Amino acid sequence: MSACSKEITAPHPLEPLRQISKQIGHDLDTVEFAQHMDSIDPLRHLRNEFHYPKMKTLGSVDQSIVNPEEDCVYFCGNSLGICPKKTREYVTIEVDKWEKTGLEGHTNGDLPWAWCDEGLDDQMGVLVGAKKGEVGIMNGLTVNLHLLLVSFYRPKPERYKVLLEGHAFPSDHYAIESQIRLKGYDPKDAMICLEPKEGETILRHEDILRTIEEQGDSIALVCFSGVQYYTGQKFLMEEITRVGHKKGCVVGWDLAHAVGNVEISLHDWGVDFACWCTYKYLNSGAGCLAGLFIHEKHFNNSYPRLTGWWGHQLTTRFEMDNNFHPYPGALGYRLCNTPGLLCPPIKASLEIFQKTSMSELTKKSRLLTGYLEARIIAKYGYPDTQRQYNKTHRLIEENGESIGEHVNGAQSIENGAQSTENGAQSTENGGESDKNGAKRIYVEILTPSDVNQRGAQLSLSFNINITQVFEELRKRGVVCDERKPRVIRVAPAPLYCSFEDVHRFMKYLDQALNAALE
Repeated sequence: MSACSKEITAPHPLEPLRQISKQIGHDLDTVEFAQHMDSIDPLRHLRNEFHYPKMKTLGSVDQSIVNPEEDCVYFCGNSLGICPKKTREYVTIEVDKWEKTGLEGHTNGDLPWAWCDEGLDDQMGVLVGAKKGEVGIMNGLTVNLHLLLVSFYRPKPERYKVLLEGHAFPSDHYAIESQIRLKGYDPKDAMICLEPKEGETILRHEDILRTIEEQGDSIALVCFSGVQYYTGQKFLMEEITRVGHKKGCVVGWDLAHAVGNVEISLHDWGVDFACWCTYKYLNSGAGCLAGLFIHEKHFNNSYPRLTGWWGHQLTTRFEMDNNFHPYPGALGYRLCNTPGLLCPPIKASLEIFQKTSMSELTKKSRLLTGYLEARIIAKYGYPDTQRQYNKTHRLIEENGESIGEHVNGAQSIENGAQSTENGAQSTENGGESDKNGAKRIYVEILTPSDVNQRGAQLSLSFNINITQVFEELRKRGVVCDERKPRVIRVAPAPLYCSFEDVHRFMKYLDQALNAALE
C-alpha cells in the first residue's frame, strides 16, 4: 500500500503551498516558487550557521556535470548532520586549554572537562521535553540502551516479553536480544517483533495498540523507535506510552531519528526511559556522545544497574571509600568521565537550536517535506498513488484540477496517463512500459503522508535498480543514503535545507533516473 493512501489525520502542507502558488502566479515546479518560499522562510538565516558542503569538496561528484561552486544538495541529516561553524572554534579552545594548562583543564574554562556535559544537559532536555535531572549526555546510543535495559527490563515468569518493530534498527534488535539472553530467556519466545500487514510497508498505529491490549499482560517492555529509520514513520509515542502503562508495561524509546526532527515531550508523556544519538539531526559529528532520559518518577528506584564512578555524586566522589552514592536521575547512570573534546561540538549545535524552537522547525519541516512529496508524486507517482493523493486532498472534487496540473502547470503528468493495470503499486514487477515499449519510472514513497506520522525524511522506492539511481545522484552532488533492500532515504533538515534545495534535487533526480535507465 502506498504511503499516501493512508488516512490523513492532520492538515497537509500541500494546501498552503497551493495557496501561495496561486498568489504569486508560479507553479510549484518552478524555481521562482522555490525561491519565493525561501524568501519568506523565517528560519532561512540558520543555514549560515553551518558549513554547507560544496559540489567541489565532495569526492563522489562528477565535476564535469555540475557547477563545482554550487552547494551540494544535502538531504542526509537523518544519517549525519552537517558541521556547525562554531564547532572548530569550540574544539580548538579545549585543545588550547589542554596545551597550556594540562590537568587544570578539568576545572577551568567554559567547559571544564570534569563536568562539561552537565552544562549542556538542560539545553538538551528542552529538545526532548524533559525536566532538570532527567537527561544526561554520555556514552553512545547502544551503550546507553544496554544500561537502561539492565534497569528497566525486569522479566518475571508471567511477564517477560519485549514488543518492538520487526524491522528495528539492528543495534536495537541486538541489544534487546542479548539482554533477554542475559536474563535467562529465549529471544525466539520473548521478542514480539511486530510486522506490517501483508502487502503494506508501515505499521498501523491501531495494530500496535491492539497488540499491547491483547498481549500486554505478558509484555514486560515496549521499546520502539520514535521515528523508524527505514520507512521514516513517526510512531505516536504519547498514546503508545499511555496504553502500554495501562497494561502494566514499561515503555522506552530509541529517539535517534526523532530528536531534533520532531516535537517530543518525554516528561509529560510519562515515558519511562529513552536514549538517542546526537550526530544526526543534532549535528554533533560522527560517533559523538549520546543522550539518556529517565523520568523523575524513577529517580529513587532500586532497580539493578551497571555503575561507574562518574555516576557517584561529586560531593563525595573523591573520598574513594568505594561506597556508591549515585546522583538521582540520569547522571547516576554515567560510568566514566565525559570526553572533554566531544562536548564542544554538542555545544555548537545546541546554540543553534536555541535560536529557534522545535515548534518553528516542525512548521518549516512539514512544508519542506510536503513540497518534496508533492513534486515526487506529480512526476513519478504510480497512477493509483496520484489519483489517491488528489482524492485525499480533495483537489479534483473541489477545484477540478489534479496535483499534476498544479505542480506542473498545464502539462499533463508524464506518468499519470496510464491505467491502474499499468500502474500497479508493486515495485517488484520490473517496471511498466509506455505504448512505445519504453520503460516508465515510478517512485513509491513508503513514508506516511500524514504529517503527524513522519518527520523530515521520505523513504523512496523505485521500480529500477536503486543502487544505480543512488550512484547517479551522488555524481550530481545529492547527499542521501541507500538502505537495503529497496530504499533511498532523503531528508531535507529544516535547520539548513531550503526549498530551492528541493527544486534542485528534483532536477538531479530526473537526470539520475534517465542515466540509470541508460
